[in-house]
Amino acid sequence: MDAQFQQVDFGPLRQFLDNDDVTDISYSNGGQVWIKTLSKGVYRVENTGIDNTLVEKIAFQCANTMGKSFNMANPFLDAESAELRLNFVHDSIARNGIALLVRKTPAKIRLVKDKIIADDYIRLDIHDFLMKCVEGHCNILVSGETGSGKTEFIKYLAAHTKENEKIITIEDTLELHLDKIFPTRDIVAMKTNNIASYSDVLVTCMRQNPRWILLSEVRSAEAVMAVRNSISSGHNILSTIHADKAESIPNRLYSLLESNIDLEQFLRSIHRYVQLGVHIKGYYSKERQRFHREISEVVEFYVTEDNTPKSNILYKKTPDGKITLHNPTKYLLDYLESQGLIMQPDILVKEEFKPQEDYQVDSSNNNPVIDKSVDTPVVPTPKPLPDNFTTNINNQGGLNSALVQNNQPQNIQVAPPLVNSIQNTPVNNTPNNNRVVVNTYQQPMPQNVNNNPNPSILVNQPNMSSNILAGVVYPTPLQNRPNNNQINNSQINNNNNNQ
Repeated sequence: MDAQFQQVDFGPLRQFLDNDDVTDISYSNGGQVWIKTLSKGVYRVENTGIDNTLVEKIAFQCANTMGKSFNMANPFLDAESAELRLNFVHDSIARNGIALLVRKTPAKIRLVKDKIIADDYIRLDIHDFLMKCVEGHCNILVSGETGSGKTEFIKYLAAHTKENEKIITIEDTLELHLDKIFPTRDIVAMKTNNIASYSDVLVTCMRQNPRWILLSEVRSAEAVMAVRNSISSGHNILSTIHADKAESIPNRLYSLLESNIDLEQFLRSIHRYVQLGVHIKGYYSKERQRFHREISEVVEFYVTEDNTPKSNILYKKTPDGKITLHNPTKYLLDYLESQGLIMQPDILVKEEFKPQEDYQVDSSNNNPVIDKSVDTPVVPTPKPLPDNFTTNINNQGGLNSALVQNNQPQNIQVAPPLVNSIQNTPVNNTPNNNRVVVNTYQQPMPQNVNNNPNPSILVNQPNMSSNILAGVVYPTPLQNRPNNNQINNSQINNNNNNQ
């Protein structure tokens, strides 16, 4: 418990304050207690012994400790210490009873490499890639929803900076506590207030000559400009922001601005100086039966030679478990090289998988495999049908075709393994009166068909989807053709009507 709040009698609330698994405690609605934990997420706790009387007593004690008032004239109270942040709302405003929110910000790093790998918080290759990027002084912004664990991940990244690199933290509410976590390092913790704004603190920060600047969260136009000015002056930055995905971080920064800065110019500056965006997702996992956090996206930002801002999705995991991996571009590799770090071009996708556009990953062994779902089947080049082509359709769904050239009929039939059924389309209604429409199995072409040396005619269904193969028509010996190998168009129409 913080020394600042040692004299406060928290009563039954103390059991949650002393529990390291609990991150947030919410009291509202005349007696409801909701807690948020690292393992289970958000859930309600019954029979806690916490009521309005206790919360009001805690509020008055905290107000006395902070030298503030809490009453109808001052209905809001913020009480902050090194590891606790309390917010009270008086019942004159909260009409269903006094409200309290306790946020725990312990001076410790909760994330441990072995545990987060085992818990599927992050893949090992992505973890090692990000650690190399921190070593190479990449500017990284972490996005996610409230409570997703952005600040904890920033602390974990900061823990992997070099021992001799100076760090300055700039916060409006104390959450990082790096000066307490690493008491022997050169760290300065700065806090903004009504007297010292972000701009004022940043000017002083520059004069302190830090290697790293850590902003706990970018939530205002002033903080956006602080980020932009920090990175453009050659300092490295780690920070968090509320965004729905990593790829939208630059646009989210622009939306926080309160000025009419040109959008393209702003995006170019962010893409040029911010190397990586990381998105963290927190949700209740039915599979694990608990609250689960994970790195769901890692994006590289860069500006091309023609001064166009671009992004490259290095890693993305969709809700259905599909994983996309791409190697970093030459722009990130060149930046790391300028910082004295050589990164292998195929660090995420190895050499043998490079020709493919997309990659799927088998989650059982974390090895990438080629995603062939977009491959286009190769079929023989079709030859056009002559105008004097006629067909014979039998009741068994087969297709016998006769080709008459120079009064020498030649029997043609569709390769049976590919034909499923015949669509009853009169010849005089087919395109150009010379195409027969068939349906085919959605499967690769049989080996014996592919090896036929004389494919002559491709019979294709109009508007056929790309993953359906067409039947291929091959000539057959004249002596094997049936006797009824020619019919006229009126006979075909009659057969269609009968069917």
